[in-house]
Amino acid sequence: MPDKQNDDDPRISLDRRLFCAGAASLLALGTTACGDGGGGFGSLNATATGTGTPAAASPAAASGDAVANATTAASEPASASGVQVRKFTHPGLLHTDADFERMRTQVAAGAQPWLDGWNALTASSRAQLGRAPVPLATVVRGGDGENFRTMVEDMERAYQFALRWKVSGDTAYADLAVTYLDAWSSTMTTLTGNADRFLAAGIYGYQWANAAEMMRGYAGWSAAGVARFQKLLLDVFYPLCHSFLRDHNGANITNYWANWDLCNVCGILAIGVFCDRIDLYDEAIAYYKTGRGNGAAAHNVYLLHPGYLGQWQESGRDQGHATLGMALTGLLCEMAWNQGEDLYGYRNNRFLAGAEYVAKSNLQDGNGQYYSPPFSTYVNRQGTFTVVSTGGQPNLRPCWESIYNHYVHRKGLSAPWVAAIAAQIRPERSEWGGDQPSFGTLTFSRDPAAAGTPPSGLTAYATAGQVLMSWWGSAGATSYKVKRGSSASGPFATIASVTDPRTCTDTPGNGTWYYVVTAVSGSGETAVSNVARVALPTELRVQLPLDAAGGITAADASGHGQNGSLQGGAGWGAGRSGGSALALDGSSGHLALPTGVLSELGDFTIALWVYWNAAATNARVFDFGSSDIAYLALLPRDSGGSMRFTVTGTTWYGEQNVVTSALPTGRWVHLAVTLSGTTGTLYVDGVSAGSNNAIALAPYQLGDTTQNWLGRSQYAADPRFNGRMQDLRIYSGALSASDIATLAA
Repeated sequence: MPDKQNDDDPRISLDRRLFCAGAASLLALGTTACGDGGGGFGSLNATATGTGTPAAASPAAASGDAVANATTAASEPASASGVQVRKFTHPGLLHTDADFERMRTQVAAGAQPWLDGWNALTASSRAQLGRAPVPLATVVRGGDGENFRTMVEDMERAYQFALRWKVSGDTAYADLAVTYLDAWSSTMTTLTGNADRFLAAGIYGYQWANAAEMMRGYAGWSAAGVARFQKLLLDVFYPLCHSFLRDHNGANITNYWANWDLCNVCGILAIGVFCDRIDLYDEAIAYYKTGRGNGAAAHNVYLLHPGYLGQWQESGRDQGHATLGMALTGLLCEMAWNQGEDLYGYRNNRFLAGAEYVAKSNLQDGNGQYYSPPFSTYVNRQGTFTVVSTGGQPNLRPCWESIYNHYVHRKGLSAPWVAAIAAQIRPERSEWGGDQPSFGTLTFSRDPAAAGTPPSGLTAYATAGQVLMSWWGSAGATSYKVKRGSSASGPFATIASVTDPRTCTDTPGNGTWYYVVTAVSGSGETAVSNVARVALPTELRVQLPLDAAGGITAADASGHGQNGSLQGGAGWGAGRSGGSALALDGSSGHLALPTGVLSELGDFTIALWVYWNAAATNARVFDFGSSDIAYLALLPRDSGGSMRFTVTGTTWYGEQNVVTSALPTGRWVHLAVTLSGTTGTLYVDGVSAGSNNAIALAPYQLGDTTQNWLGRSQYAADPRFNGRMQDLRIYSGALSASDIATLAA
């Protein structure tokens, strides 16, 4: 269903530390958006209004990973002329020439499931000749005068006409598709409404671009017609998409659910390809990979449960919106794939983890009971969520074929829950709400990958003294052999046989261990997966003595090369017992550690000596994150007057804390934080000072964090640490209380 948003008081301003320290009831101020989970168009209650073109609509500078060999144009997107372009693959959004050839060949041969998909298309009332377009100058979604359904009807028809022509070769459908495209580009000038105008810009922008992309090579569509449609997308749709991702309608960034971001990312990427605008394309890719909002890859899957079940950001909301996230992300990944960018595989197939979770949430077991995937409490601007929502369950949105066919048939992976829901819905028919194109069985089905793909993506983390493993399975596998060795080159002995879920917990005893997994099927056993390594009970991963006599490098004595770099007003001062210590000036000084320094850690220990010259509320001893959305940090004194270790994936709303008395000033203090399973403990001078047994976010859940600092906060307004630090140690595994006491001594 199209999303809806309650924007009541979107600029709520609360002291974030007091909020987290004990005022959970304040979450009631963040009114939860409506979530009826059904199909069609729901009531719209967002309050902000505006018109189609914000004052500042230039694309943000692309950051993060960019397309290989791409050149970025620095220009305003006001028109389709005078802008640097590069060669994209055309057609190259949801469907390529190779895809159309496959559809034609399989339908002509009467092959299944393509024939059923084709029959679903030709039976659609929107795919029939004889109706003229009904273009509007002003389209309104949300608020008074809402009329966007008229555009949705014509947009869906244009796509279905184009698809019928591509498969059948009947130019009557091509001509009518062009008539629709030309009518709208000649008439429409404005897209407006309340906050839902941003949804319209993204959801309909990417679909209009896809219909146009299919028609751009048709001899019956003039160059002037193509240029005019490009102008429509660039002048009316793109500015709203860009504006939303830049400032989220002026609201707290966690106010908007994942699908708001995702539809606008889809819109920008699709418009970029159709308009040959690499700057727009790069903007979309960069946001998906490094953006701060809930739709970015780092945040739309909140937490990975064992077996790579990825808790989706909207799973606690309702299933209609959770499956909308599947539709948008799957189509985003497919469009990027057709331009050579593998978003499907980004962060070890993170999207597949979310898709498996959402698919399972909408399926029933043999007794007719809905499955209940594991759920970790999720807190954001909208409220607190403790279970998978049953709202709209099951939501059988026709969005699964693209996901299933990529991971299972292209890549040869196992995706049992996605496969099950795709089979239940097949053939995918018309999606009447207009959230995404229909008929994925026709357009995305492909022959299976060759048998024998080995398991992949194996990870192994120390967790509560054990080894927790997860991996991606193989299509066609009936079971998996988990094998352990004492060397990366083997030999490996089988320690377990596993079906699904694809996870295993081992208790091998102390030592350094190596694991591989193979898949077993009727045709035999595959080659081994990648090798995963783990050391028990602990392993020193980083040791920065922080006692250099000069220079800007803090050398790592652990042998792992995790050197730190002095930044700003950082220097060297007096150490605890003579010698030197890292000296931070409380203004600009901090120490930067390498990207991903915590990314391989489950259980962990972080320990160091600190000397605080003067207390400053909300300074940081350390802060490991990539932005103010997700981080793991130690505050020597928060706004409640306490020292606090905290970790979150949803800004300050979702902080999980261990609290004790504020850090004293004017003397050296030894601090340590450990995590064992879900129990976090904060030590002061070698003595346990506080604990919490509900810390769900181990460091690896935060991924390859890029802003890993001593003395600096992810929140730019927070003060820097004013004092000295020495002997930073980071361990895989939780040191015992006696080990911590020894360090402190």
